[in-house]
Amino acid sequence: MDTLLFEQKDHVAVVTLNRPDAMNAFNYDLLAELGQVVDALRINPDVRLVIFRGAGGKAFSVGADLKERKTLTTEQVKRNLFKIGEVFSTIENLPQPTIAMMDGFAFGGGMELALACDFRIASEKSIMGLTETSLAIIPGAGGTQRLPRLIGESKALELILTARKITAAEAYHYGLLTQVAPDDSLVEQTEAFSLAILANGPIALQQAKFAVKNGMNADLQTGLQIERKAYEITLPTEDRIEALLAFGEKRKPVFKGK
Repeated sequence: MDTLLFEQKDHVAVVTLNRPDAMNAFNYDLLAELGQVVDALRINPDVRLVIFRGAGGKAFSVGADLKERKTLTTEQVKRNLFKIGEVFSTIENLPQPTIAMMDGFAFGGGMELALACDFRIASEKSIMGLTETSLAIIPGAGGTQRLPRLIGESKALELILTARKITAAEAYHYGLLTQVAPDDSLVEQTEAFSLAILANGPIALQQAKFAVKNGMNADLQTGLQIERKAYEITLPTEDRIEALLAFGEKRKPVFKGK
């Protein structure tokens, strides 16, 4: 059975972690396959939005495969740690908007994958947390850096140092989730959110994401320069002209990503 499933419908790519019997835990094969898929997505002009999900309906991902880890040498553990960090950073830096569609458990590396995405939409039944300190380790795939940037230092320390598992409702209250969906409408709610993004200019979406992501790591004046350069990229595009024409003709624009 393939450890990863990939589907593209129209301009949306859906990447499914496919180890349901292991709660979609990350072994090295899954990490390597995920890395290959993400590298291909990064340069695919036909994909305008990416959704990450877990198979089976019980877990998004429970993180590292601890059964595999017990068999690994220290060098192999370091290899896995480097690979998961590398892959999640590539996901964070994808030019396309990304959504983690979370159904069930999301612990450790699974939560860190969600944090590497731009948006997180979870079913009401979902339980999540950065639980690594309970195993005498720390989050090692970006959790100690991305979580405080998302919800603030104190709240992040609270969740990481207690290793507490929280409900979707609690996660939304913390600012971890974009939306919480009823269990039976997670897919529909994620699709609706996706369509709200996809209605807009593809190049503009990528440049807006680029400006926000890179501006957040710079001082204000540098960020404003990044924004200006990103804006300038949209000026000569066919989509910008199409948007103006559609506005004048009182119709929806048809964007081509050019």
